[in-house]
Amino acid sequence: MVSDGRSLWESIADAGALTGRLQAPHEVVPLAELGSASSLGGRLEELRGRSVLLFTHHQMTAALAMIELDGVARRLVVCPPGLAPEHLPGVIRGAESDACVGDDEAAAPLPGLATCVPARTPLSRGAVSRRRSHATEWILLTSGTTGAPKLVLHTLASLTSALAGQARPSPGTIVWSTFYDIRRYGGLQVFMRALHSGSLVLSDPAEPVSDFLARTAAAGVTHISGTPSHWRRALMSGAVATLAPRYVRLSGEIADQAVLDSLRTAFPGVTVAHAFASTEAGVAFEVRDGLAGFPATLLDPGGPVELRVVDDTLRIRSPGTAQCYLGEGVDPLRGPDGFVDTGDWIEERTGRCYFMGRRGGVINVGGLKVHPEEVEAVINAHPWVRMSLVRARRNAILGAVVTAEVVLSDAAGAQEPRPAAEALTRELTEACRRALAPHKVPATIRIVPSLEVSAAGKLVRPVA
Repeated sequence: MVSDGRSLWESIADAGALTGRLQAPHEVVPLAELGSASSLGGRLEELRGRSVLLFTHHQMTAALAMIELDGVARRLVVCPPGLAPEHLPGVIRGAESDACVGDDEAAAPLPGLATCVPARTPLSRGAVSRRRSHATEWILLTSGTTGAPKLVLHTLASLTSALAGQARPSPGTIVWSTFYDIRRYGGLQVFMRALHSGSLVLSDPAEPVSDFLARTAAAGVTHISGTPSHWRRALMSGAVATLAPRYVRLSGEIADQAVLDSLRTAFPGVTVAHAFASTEAGVAFEVRDGLAGFPATLLDPGGPVELRVVDDTLRIRSPGTAQCYLGEGVDPLRGPDGFVDTGDWIEERTGRCYFMGRRGGVINVGGLKVHPEEVEAVINAHPWVRMSLVRARRNAILGAVVTAEVVLSDAAGAQEPRPAAEALTRELTEACRRALAPHKVPATIRIVPSLEVSAAGKLVRPVA
């Protein structure tokens, strides 16, 4: 499904994708029902030409509203779950919203918005006008860890640019699912792919990982995506054994070699791909060779997606790049050359580029830089480690030293008991000494039962 001036509904209806369905834990909605029914209770026309704040509790109502509102609303402002109440007035002002769509839990009028239309299931039967009148602007919110989120303006064309040139599969052959919420960029990309292919199984934040994976398995999911942290938690649950996908995708965080190898072991013969994308820059590339990083040949000029490394950080220009940030006093989204500075540090070694971490996440040890993700990759390579988090600890002499927290797996390839924690921390320290410069070696390594993962599926890192 690639936008060519048609609305989202027109794109899926004209291409015959109405054999697909959306599935949540307790309901299934066939897409074909939207031809003669609506989630908006006959009030779609009230939202025509308006800047609509999509502020729902459930992913299902959000998904249906997005299909219905594209081509009708002037702007569609997609609010992710967990948006802090104190940031809501700024979002409304920045997007110039004059109406909202909520569901049963979020349908009360919001400050400054007199019109709030509830989105509900089951769908309301009756005549529905699917007349396209606007090239809807899609406003997505960044998932920064601090401060107010930025408002990023996309179009349906930029959101679906990664699908350009992809043939639509036969009906019923592909069923997507994702750990992501579809109201964030990574999840929205899967949503668009699922509409292109037909069906999508939605996640639920209240659902245990094992239950979600059992549900996806029962639904016959063939394609599934999440962050590396999502997949590490899934591997820890043991429930991945219920899945039989054809395609497994990672994005949103650095995919180190350990997690890629673990997934290839869990899913032998299955395509395991990791991709790089951001809300601002769009989808940059996908790597399917089973190796961390990406081939340096992707930096060669030419092609619709252009990559550069400038001052050691990755920059991207592509048809999927957003138009701009909204609001007063915001910095330009693109540079004068049209490239987006992602802020991701890149190191090239023997023809391959590796992600070293975020520009703002560097630890300064006596004037020497340490990228936490580089240290984590070494620790995660140990067969008894499932995931780790490296952070700084204040030091009176050096300013900071490196420390690490480690979550262990319940089983390893060898049929032997897991070593004691003290022995494991010694092994991990020695592994770091062999692979890293002395200032990068953790001063302490602590075994912990779990690590905090954000609502976006990423490790919660200390604010730099």
